[in-house]
Amino acid sequence: MQSKSESGLHVAIIMDGNGRWATHRGQPRVAGHRAGVAAVRRVVEHASDVGIRTLTLYAFSSDNWARPAQEVQSIFWIIRAFLRLECDRLRQQGVHLEVIGRRDRIPAPLLREIERAESATADGHILKLRIAIDYSSRTAIADAAIAAVTDPNSNQPLTSDYMRTIIAHALKANCGDVDLLIRTGGEQRLSDFLLWESAYAELAFTDRMWPDFDESDLASAVSDFNHRERRFGAIPAASAKPMYVVSGSAQ
Repeated sequence: MQSKSESGLHVAIIMDGNGRWATHRGQPRVAGHRAGVAAVRRVVEHASDVGIRTLTLYAFSSDNWARPAQEVQSIFWIIRAFLRLECDRLRQQGVHLEVIGRRDRIPAPLLREIERAESATADGHILKLRIAIDYSSRTAIADAAIAAVTDPNSNQPLTSDYMRTIIAHALKANCGDVDLLIRTGGEQRLSDFLLWESAYAELAFTDRMWPDFDESDLASAVSDFNHRERRFGAIPAASAKPMYVVSGSAQ
């Protein structure tokens, strides 16, 4: 049976609602993305306080390229500014930053900032912060499968069990399965985010727009998670009863 890591929870967050938050206030959508940075800072600063060891944030999906070019450029600029301005703070807080997703389409200035921040925070051991940029879970799964099939050093037969092991290792690395997945903004879908890793994740949806999400919302979501019963396909031990009884004995 699977269970959360003894070292802490893996929480993933779909940070939705930035644009609508700004629109409701009569502001351009980019203002919502800027406001969302403050929410990222709050959540990162308080994550370890509520038992989170790994935090994965969905910043930009591969489907987001369909948005207006100006908004895409603004999002990348904001991410770059966040990494540049927050890198020292993350390092001092013991945060190990890692960016997941494709890197071949990311603008060069942002890519340089990503690599610099990853290097500067490599020794962090309090919290692993993963930011998904140009990310698609289905693409990540397909890439892992291709790597397994084309590995010249492998002589294993391509059975389902072998492929599951290889793909799981490639996708989860040292961060494990997702324990709790939170989506803000009122929508209730996964949007191609960590589909493999979230197979048994507990899901939490909130109407709170991401720029308004704070440490109390995070603590509430984790508290609710801690009161849920996770069975991973099994049944509670107390509920296990014999299917039928013959001569007073369970068969």
